[in-house]
Amino acid sequence: ARRVGTLSGGNQQRLLVGRELGRDPDLLVAVHPTRGVDIAATRFLHARLLAVRAEGKAILLVSADLTELLALSDRVAILYRGRIEYQAERAQVELARLHRALLGLGAEGGAA
Repeated sequence: ARRVGTLSGGNQQRLLVGRELGRDPDLLVAVHPTRGVDIAATRFLHARLLAVRAEGKAILLVSADLTELLALSDRVAILYRGRIEYQAERAQVELARLHRALLGLGAEGGAA
């Protein structure tokens, strides 16, 4: 057995996800789950999150990776300074409004 601290970042993430999923949570909070991991670990983590979603479990995904958010989410919400600036079902996302909200410009284009 190896100490967790000696594992690569990707293997540490896999271990953490495996530990949390082993608890069979009704809600999984995933904060930047693929930050700093390689492509193989990213694919593994995405597959696990999609499997959890397919089981009908709730996932709160926090990520700065817009591609990841849109690939894994049913609904997207952008928080800026503690306020929801934009939210939409994934199929209804308007990228221009989403980008403005990400920049803190408000979804309508005015200063937030």
